[in-house]
Amino acid sequence: MTSAFSRPALVYNSQSGSHDPAIEAAIAEACRTAGAPLAATFALPDDDIPDAAALRAKEIDLLLVWTGDGTINAAAIKAAGWDGAILPLPGGTLNLLSKALHGDRPAPDILIDALGGKARRRPIPTVRSDGGEAFITVVAGPATRWAEVRETMRQDGIIEASRAAPEALEQMLNAPGVRVAGHDTAYPAVILTPTAAGVRADGILTEGSIDVLRHGLAWLGGDFRDGPSEAIATSETIVLKSDAPISLEYDGELAETPSPARFALGMSGVDFVATA
Repeated sequence: MTSAFSRPALVYNSQSGSHDPAIEAAIAEACRTAGAPLAATFALPDDDIPDAAALRAKEIDLLLVWTGDGTINAAAIKAAGWDGAILPLPGGTLNLLSKALHGDRPAPDILIDALGGKARRRPIPTVRSDGGEAFITVVAGPATRWAEVRETMRQDGIIEASRAAPEALEQMLNAPGVRVAGHDTAYPAVILTPTAAGVRADGILTEGSIDVLRHGLAWLGGDFRDGPSEAIATSETIVLKSDAPISLEYDGELAETPSPARFALGMSGVDFVATA
């Protein structure tokens, strides 16, 4: 089998709870079988995520990023302007970008298709602001506090997470909400998603105890977008407003910005490989 790429490199986190040496070995074997053995590996946290210059220096043409969404985000931003392509592989908790590009599939299966020419490469739409860029979603509002609870549960277990949950619930229900400019309703969180038509804004709903429970389970158990929500607007630019600083989550990484905050549709500065 002749690979569509000849010099792949692998980024992974050896200290991640999701790291599996058997999958790492399967990734390396898939590359060898395709006639494109790994030309370099970058093992976080000891190694740095390579930037465009480092990738060019090693003549890498495909960067396999086998990590969580936050690290994939960082790798794509650092690789902007490089003429190779990024292949996100599921190596984190939610793996939202990998699922969007490949479906819910094991990393070695995705890689075999990509190296076998059963894939396409292209830039993907993003959401950009002065504070960052998201390739999957920006979540804005006090409900992002649940992301910290989720991380506590992942690292320290459900007992520690249960101690943090009441504060997240109080923030979601009582802290100043977020509004989309031109709309009156304030939401505990607004989810911004890049699409071909523009940035789509959806507001999460907490109109009763069942909605609140569903959101808590969605944030803790998987995709926060699974909770009840309603469409607000789709536009090239979305401006968010609040009576307090706006808490943010860019592809799983937490941040904060003053109000008002402007978010615009962008395009990734590097190609991604999709197999779905």
